[in-house]
Amino acid sequence: MKATPDHHARIEKMTFASVYPHYVTKVEKKGRSREELHRVIEWLTGYDEDRLQTIIDEKQTFATFFRNARLNPNAHLIRGVICGYRIEEIDNPLTRQVRYLDKLVDELARGRKMDKILRKNPPDAT
Repeated sequence: MKATPDHHARIEKMTFASVYPHYVTKVEKKGRSREELHRVIEWLTGYDEDRLQTIIDEKQTFATFFRNARLNPNAHLIRGVICGYRIEEIDNPLTRQVRYLDKLVDELARGRKMDKILRKNPPDAT
């Protein structure tokens, strides 16, 4: 599926606070914890629990959320299809970053091991 400029604009204006409860519900329904979710979010963005709460309270958009994040240097290792989009083919940086987060949450909910979710042992770049 190819993302449209309209799609990118919707994602840019969407608030993290509007999506966060869905992330929590998704992982808890599958037996994972809020703490694990926060660990995944912190790995990707550098945001700890206090900072996440501030972001939620301020109703920051995803544009602001990712503009201020320290994206993990291994984030580019997040690949595959999420929400009908192949992550590595998304040309809009913000949309790709949001899909990185969606993919990590999906992997957590599906029971993937934390070391794999956090790309602990990335393949050698030889």
